[in-house]
Amino acid sequence: MLMRHLSYFVMLAKERHFARAADACNVAQPTLSAAIRKLEEDLGATLVVRSHRFVGLTPEGEKLLAWSRQILTDYTSLRDDLAGARQGLVGDLRLGVIPAAMPCVSFLTARFCAANPAATIEIRSMTSRAIAEGLDAFELDGGVTYLENEPVEHVQRLPLYRERYKLVVPHDHPLAGRAAVSWQEAAGERLCLLSQDMQNRRIIDRLTTSIGLAVHPVVVSNSFLAVCAHLRSGDWASIVPHSFFHVLGKQPELAAIDIVDPVHSETIGLIISDRDPRSPMAGALFAAALETDIEAAFAAF
Repeated sequence: MLMRHLSYFVMLAKERHFARAADACNVAQPTLSAAIRKLEEDLGATLVVRSHRFVGLTPEGEKLLAWSRQILTDYTSLRDDLAGARQGLVGDLRLGVIPAAMPCVSFLTARFCAANPAATIEIRSMTSRAIAEGLDAFELDGGVTYLENEPVEHVQRLPLYRERYKLVVPHDHPLAGRAAVSWQEAAGERLCLLSQDMQNRRIIDRLTTSIGLAVHPVVVSNSFLAVCAHLRSGDWASIVPHSFFHVLGKQPELAAIDIVDPVHSETIGLIISDRDPRSPMAGALFAAALETDIEAAFAAF
């Protein structure tokens, strides 16, 4: 059984189409089909439900898919580990990050790249649920997400910083000169917030519900970029993590006000698969995070 045969099989399961899977693997379709048949011969099991097109995987095929992902990840990790012992890591670090934590990611990547200059990094903006699924499927080396709210199972965790919340309003808004506002006041504004598929929004909803409030945003989006664009228009308010001002900087046309009564924060942290040994990429990422003081970097905000 060849590693490339397993990689063809995983790609077929992903694309659910023989021709597209062959294109993605840079092989001819007969080559891919022959590799799948060879796997079936080696394992003595039918792996693919065949018709005039791809239908799906058999129960045995589903089992092989889970094993194949793990085997391919371990094989890549072995090669990375052997290469890293000689010259530092090469290859791609795959990192999933929730939108609310994007302002912190450059601190991690700077440390990682300093230790592994030959490696490259792919950062994906993902929901917390998609990050958990990506780790389970060996499609990610690590994730940055909330640690306490809706915690992910079967992972190793490293806290990075505590996320706090600010009401952002136009500079000429009646509340703009205040040092702090209550959640009740914030909930009453004309809000643009993240949509409910984002954990940041679910945290806000859960908190406001717990104190007898409800938020009814006029505009929702799954992108903080859209939220920021509405804030810059001057007609909207929003509730955003304090860390966003590390990226936005001081904006004279906007006022950022602490939200209190109650004061609330959530832990943002790094998660990697709970595996022993760790993959070299995950281990190097974890080591970089240990050397990074993100809480101090965000203290001014």
